[in-house]
Amino acid sequence: MIEHQTVTETDDQAPVVETVPLRLHPRVFAALGKDLVTNDVVAVLELVKNSYDAFAENVWVEFGTDENEGACLEIRDDGMGMSRDVIEEVWCLVATPHRERNPFVKKGNKQRRVVGAKGLGRLSVARLGNRLKMLTKSSQGPCWEVQVDWSKLASSDSLDQSTVTISECIDPTPFGISGTSLRITDLQGNWQTNQIEDLRENLARLLSPFSETNDFNIFFSVADQSDPIRIETPEFLSNPKYNIHGIVDENGAVEAEYRFSPISTGQKGRTRSLAQTWYNVRESIPESDRTRFPESAPSCGPFWFEIRAWDIAANDTREISERFAIQRSVIRRAIRAHKGISVYRDGVLVLPKSDSARDWLGLDLRRVGRVGPRLSTSQLVGYVSITADENPGIEDTSDREGLSSSLAVAEFEAILRAIVILLEGERDSDRARPGREQPMDDLFNRLSAQELISNVAILAQEGATAADVLPVVQTFDESLVETRETIRERFVYYSRLATVGTIAQMIIHEIRNRATAIGRAIRLMEQFVEVINHRRVTSIIARASNALNTLENLADTFAPLANRRYMRRNDPLVIEDAIKSCLELTQPEIRSKEIICFVPETKHIVLADPGELDTILLNLINNATYWLGDVPREKRKIEFELAIIPSAKTPRLNISIHDSGPGIDPEDLENIFLPGVTRRPDGIGMGLNVASELVLIYGGEMRAMRHPTKLGGASFSFDLPLAASASEDRS
Repeated sequence: MIEHQTVTETDDQAPVVETVPLRLHPRVFAALGKDLVTNDVVAVLELVKNSYDAFAENVWVEFGTDENEGACLEIRDDGMGMSRDVIEEVWCLVATPHRERNPFVKKGNKQRRVVGAKGLGRLSVARLGNRLKMLTKSSQGPCWEVQVDWSKLASSDSLDQSTVTISECIDPTPFGISGTSLRITDLQGNWQTNQIEDLRENLARLLSPFSETNDFNIFFSVADQSDPIRIETPEFLSNPKYNIHGIVDENGAVEAEYRFSPISTGQKGRTRSLAQTWYNVRESIPESDRTRFPESAPSCGPFWFEIRAWDIAANDTREISERFAIQRSVIRRAIRAHKGISVYRDGVLVLPKSDSARDWLGLDLRRVGRVGPRLSTSQLVGYVSITADENPGIEDTSDREGLSSSLAVAEFEAILRAIVILLEGERDSDRARPGREQPMDDLFNRLSAQELISNVAILAQEGATAADVLPVVQTFDESLVETRETIRERFVYYSRLATVGTIAQMIIHEIRNRATAIGRAIRLMEQFVEVINHRRVTSIIARASNALNTLENLADTFAPLANRRYMRRNDPLVIEDAIKSCLELTQPEIRSKEIICFVPETKHIVLADPGELDTILLNLINNATYWLGDVPREKRKIEFELAIIPSAKTPRLNISIHDSGPGIDPEDLENIFLPGVTRRPDGIGMGLNVASELVLIYGGEMRAMRHPTKLGGASFSFDLPLAASASEDRS
């Protein structure tokens, strides 16, 4: 304790300055134990991690009964143990910087990175029970017995009276060369069967599947039930139906491989290489939040990842059950135990450590926002490997329940969400979906809830919980949405454009109302400026007038969509002018990415509706500008190419757009114009689909060209009818 000191100034006019000591009441042990360790399961996990930090190869977690004190919990390991000096100088010093100063432990010629650095792990004992008997033995010394009564400590008047007892152990010890045993009695919590099962499942998640060496084993037992069993992961979790794994480098670029491994023999598996740049990850972040993320590279550091996914309807779990000879209830319990994406630092679990933190990435909330191909945490078992050296900015909170709020953590989360989206896109391609060419009767039959009722009945027989049933209902809802979407695509495809038209009408109405008022204000200011003749004010008003004109032109561009009595027009339009107009609308992104655009200086007149032509061109331009973010700035180019089709019965013009981006994967060429097919994070996969359908209306076809293309990237072409007076190139 800091002694109370009084400093008195000799000058009568000077104030008396005193120093007052800061003190802690012994209740701090119990308070910190409850506040920093949020539940009993997390507390046990923290103590097992302490065994790992002591370079244990084996740790035993045992629930038993003490003859004198009733229920007890013992955690025993074969780690390095502690000497008398270490007990006093390290273990008895709460929040010791010992691990922070010594981040590695050595045993022989082996070295292990410790995962605890705050010096607070022993407070987990205070949360679990009121009394502790610790036996510990280092390889070079005797066994020591330490006894702590946390309830007595809390009732002490000061820290000076807060002591533990230590003595050399004479009785036989449970150790070979070295180790530590924590025997906790007078337990605070009442460990029911479901909580013990929750602990067992969380112990299975504690160790990373990335570990190349099997040098840490956990054994678990409950009194009067069985001998200690080794905690292991079920075999089927290592054989997922959908899998994505890879690395994220220091620049935030994702390099991954996707693998589809159907459980039944009726489908063919496949693998595919995938990539994502930090630029495109950043672009997927809402604009309101994007500015705080750096454009060049994230600060979170490189990491490894693997995410496994399953379909979990009754038919899917039946396939797994038959292949791996396990009960379906065991399958659901195993997925539930490991569900979500887990983060491991230097091989040991960081997050999540409780069921409430499983959806720390917000995947379930995101899925509610848009059903369909999105995965829930109940379908995912993910692993992310970070290190203290390469990812210093990714820190967990003191309560061990989450990651601290920082830019590095936000970048880390954004990249992981982008990886999940890549997995969802590939999974969606491989799932058995309601076919576009199915007979209409089959499509309407899928609107029945009979299959859902049957699946829920099976789950009820298996003793499933509401949490197990919810994903099945969500899967049925997805199927329902997909079937309805297919029907809508066939019959009322342009209901989408009708919705867009309603929105456009509202926006254009607001633009024009405000533009009128702004225009009046500008004209009044112009009259005023003529009197004062102020050059700077004149310049500002001129810019405001230009901005207003641009806004009004934008409203005019989308005016056809806002017409409730909209009739498709077949106007003669100069295609080159339409292209330049659409490029002008996308100028902010073109300028920011420094893209060079080329449009032929010709005059070809096509017949089309102005709004629909703009829709086609804007979708193609936006697609090109997005993917050009994946290549160096000096290589970013877009080129339009126009050519009259000589063999056409009626005059037609072929319009091609080439870019120098990463190009189209050959596997995507056949499906790229289908609804929902997208490689963009959080894209909806409708842009190219809408554009291709509009081209069909004009008797044309949208095509994606195979490599090699003109600029080495993606190339799309489509054809439109030429006006009768424009059958020749008007160069």
